[in-house]
Amino acid sequence: MKRVVAAVALLAALAGTGAFVLVSLGLVSIGASSGHWKATGWVLHYAMRRAVSTQSMGIKVPPLDDPALVLKGAGHYHTSCLACHGAPGEERSLIVQQMTPEPPFLPPRIEHWEPQELFWIVKNGVKFTAMPAWPAQQRDDEVWALVAFLQAMSNMSPKRYRQLALGGQVDQPAKPVTPDHLRPLQDPLGPVLANCSRCHAEDGGGRGEGAFPRLAGQNEAYLLGALQAYASGKRHSGIMQPIAVRLEPDVRKALAQHYAELPPVSRTDAPEPLPDSLAQGRSLAERGVRERGIPSCVHCHGPKESPRNSMYPNIAGQYAPYLKLQLELFTSGKRGGTEYAHIMHSAAQRLTPEQMQALADYYASLPAEETAARGKPALTLNRREPIRPEPSAQDASNQQQR
Repeated sequence: MKRVVAAVALLAALAGTGAFVLVSLGLVSIGASSGHWKATGWVLHYAMRRAVSTQSMGIKVPPLDDPALVLKGAGHYHTSCLACHGAPGEERSLIVQQMTPEPPFLPPRIEHWEPQELFWIVKNGVKFTAMPAWPAQQRDDEVWALVAFLQAMSNMSPKRYRQLALGGQVDQPAKPVTPDHLRPLQDPLGPVLANCSRCHAEDGGGRGEGAFPRLAGQNEAYLLGALQAYASGKRHSGIMQPIAVRLEPDVRKALAQHYAELPPVSRTDAPEPLPDSLAQGRSLAERGVRERGIPSCVHCHGPKESPRNSMYPNIAGQYAPYLKLQLELFTSGKRGGTEYAHIMHSAAQRLTPEQMQALADYYASLPAEETAARGKPALTLNRREPIRPEPSAQDASNQQQR
């Protein structure tokens, strides 16, 4: 037995030495053009399947049949996944077909994976396959949106895919869109707006009921601050950060100005919330809950006549699902943003889920036009200077007399 063990150990040592010599001499083929041996490909794929199956155990799958969730996932898939994995009616890029391993054409493959397994793959990526991890690990909600779309895509027609991914641009070629395509050309806003409108709609009103926020008529300073926060990574989003980081500063400013100047849009096809929810939401918005340290919302987000900080967004007429999601992200500490985000972290953590829903329903019920007219900020706060009210006509007269 000792001789057998010694022989095995010797063979292992010789094999290891031989492998090291081959590697050191540069004789191991690493070219993608050489492909994998069938045995190598089988072992790697088997290892991946087993790892994903084991490491995705215990992941709780939320409801994935929300149309807004599918729509949100479709927008990102067209931007970031189409070139490598194709889509109904859309083949993969010829370039990625020369990769080793070759990214699979996904539509017929999705049914072989469970939702929790798809979630694990999308969030964590896969080593040595060029499949990246999700850029914002804090945003599980975005990952689930993509999983919802992937599951729906397995039986999706090319026409339906184009409706989801392109919206009003279904008559345009469905070429893959990557952050590189968002770089400004001769017309700095032309190609950028074309891609923004796929999710936020040409009128800035957003597509779907809560899949994407309404941008039209929003504060210009807030919109610019949001783009800058996405680009810096202070506001977490695996969807928006790759886009914002590739935009030049002047293009970000032009985008913010463009959407701020659009007339506010109200979508009227959302279901009406219960009156009790509206009443509770209005009370919370106007008075807060003093004993729980919950401040009123109107002083920062309107609608009200007096000036407000331009870095606080107008939220009247915004989609209720979107507003509730932001409150949940603030509560969990996964929503960053501008220098004032910490204020919302503290306020949102004191709200119950029912109060979040009531506030979202109330603000969604307000006309967006009223927000733009009454809530447009007349004063930008500066942390280095005290806030002073605008002088009245009588004050101006007294000043002149002095």
